[in-house]
Amino acid sequence: MPYHPHKRTATGYAVAVGLLLVFGDAAAQMAAAPPTSPSTLKKLSLEELMDLEVTSVSRRPEKLLNAASAIQVVTNEDIRRSGASSIPEALRLASNLQVAQASAAGWKIGARGFNASVGNKLLALIDGRSVYTPLLSGVIWNTQDYLLEDIERIEVISGPGGTLWGANAVNGVISITTKNAGDTQGLYLEAGAGSELRSFTGIRYGGTLAPNVHYRVYGKYFDRDGAAFTNGHEAADSWDRTQAGFRIDAETSPRQRLTLQGDLYTGDTHTPSDDRGRAAGGNILGRWTRAFADDTEITLQIYYDRTHLAVPFPSSGSIPAGVLKDDLDTFDFDLQHGFRWGGRHHFVWGLGYRFTHDKVENAPTVAFTPGTLDQNLFSGFVQDEILLRKTLSLSLGTKLEHFAYTGFEAEPGARLQWNLTGEQMVWGAVSRAVRTPARYDRDQSLPNPLYGVLLGPNTTFHSETVVAYELGWRGQLGPKVSGSLSAFYNVYDDLRGLDITPVTFLPLIFQNTLEAETYGAELSAHFQASGWWRLHLGYNLLREHVRIKPGRVDLFNALNETADPGHQLSLRSSLDLTHGLELDAALRWVDTLHNNDGPAAGRVPGYAELDVRLGWRPLA
Repeated sequence: MPYHPHKRTATGYAVAVGLLLVFGDAAAQMAAAPPTSPSTLKKLSLEELMDLEVTSVSRRPEKLLNAASAIQVVTNEDIRRSGASSIPEALRLASNLQVAQASAAGWKIGARGFNASVGNKLLALIDGRSVYTPLLSGVIWNTQDYLLEDIERIEVISGPGGTLWGANAVNGVISITTKNAGDTQGLYLEAGAGSELRSFTGIRYGGTLAPNVHYRVYGKYFDRDGAAFTNGHEAADSWDRTQAGFRIDAETSPRQRLTLQGDLYTGDTHTPSDDRGRAAGGNILGRWTRAFADDTEITLQIYYDRTHLAVPFPSSGSIPAGVLKDDLDTFDFDLQHGFRWGGRHHFVWGLGYRFTHDKVENAPTVAFTPGTLDQNLFSGFVQDEILLRKTLSLSLGTKLEHFAYTGFEAEPGARLQWNLTGEQMVWGAVSRAVRTPARYDRDQSLPNPLYGVLLGPNTTFHSETVVAYELGWRGQLGPKVSGSLSAFYNVYDDLRGLDITPVTFLPLIFQNTLEAETYGAELSAHFQASGWWRLHLGYNLLREHVRIKPGRVDLFNALNETADPGHQLSLRSSLDLTHGLELDAALRWVDTLHNNDGPAAGRVPGYAELDVRLGWRPLA
């Protein structure tokens, strides 16, 4: 039965109209400190926006104009004016992503294809903390939340990032950066209610502990109604979530910074059988940064993260229903050092260590063996940006990682950047990235009353690989138009397929039986029609060709890996009206999706969506 979270009619079209809650916006203006630079991005010209500082491409600060990658930046002002109420909704503002809602709490987010139910080829970080789970080798987005007012920017890279960020940055990297505590001083309140987002509230207070030492504490809660199918039937999958946290930033000297931050959260999802799923956890992160006079900087980051998941599963034949529980503890250490050498070289290198302790309490219908698993990950990377000429530079680097499942993995890359003028740049890249096995691939089994075990574990499953070729342009075309264009061709090997056990046929196993090529293009353009009207256009083209490797078998799993639209178009308009009024509209069109419905191919019709927001900022 088709599903859509916005209760669309059978035509697949919907209009979602949102009014900005004046109370929340006005309260934000009552903060003790004046607005800081992240809060005033709306006042920047297109030239100034191209000069925005990004860090995820080279793991060091650089201008967006000079970033040799298919990167887009979602600013705090973009998020506020979109009316987004969650991180996945905010990610729809990055037109190089494919963001699909699968249930009231479930999201599929990917770039350049292979957007499976839990996208396993996209790396996501929040303030440098990886939010990937080794159980599924992806991100469970309903466990990630924040007070959106306190997000400074979101950097979204489409294309491999394994050379600097490591495994699972196969098709892209999402890096979410929250504001410095010094930029969130005073009191902020928000609250509201509606038909889908039944109620929400958030509060944050920031203050000063000592000279150059600032803090903030926050809390938020929401209750979302369940979704509906296109035939009008309720999905009965409502969910609610509570989260609280803190951040402390200290500038102990002009060249030394310390950050300590943490979060706690818990949330419940409902099912038609009245069972409840739960996602709960917490994290704490510390970061020390020291800059030196010779353009050298050292960063040391340590964090601990704990997640608890409880997922109800229905009965299967004579096997009763049950709940799968997963408790994951992660300890992560990361050291990074950047320096210049000889006038033409800019080196960045680093070392990392991650320890995970995963404990699974199996359900009758889904099991993971062993129930408890400890894993160690050791990593190191190096990159040298070489200035060949004043306008031409070459970046060479690699990351080397050692995984418990697969041993050593190398992810080299090369990027060439040519600054045509002070306002235009072209770049090209060749890189290799890997997607390491998850417990889902190697340790999972599905008991079945007729066959004993329908799906069994397979310890020979190894890493998926991609070699990617990219070409791009970014620049300013006069004072009113700026944008970027990128094209890519990716070659994948050893992709996950569903194979049979030799001789006995059952149980089925996940095996590296597929290979693929994908190619496409991405366009992003900004148009400043006037001082009070700005437009943004985004378009993605994607083609995927997946094949079974010679002599291998795949039982209808290929379509599960490639439920992606061939075309995706977005258009956003932001108008500043008189007396503090704002009018924003966002039109999004997504092409037909083809996915898997058991042994048969399924089809999700293309759809268009229009969001309209009217806001009033009387104190702006």
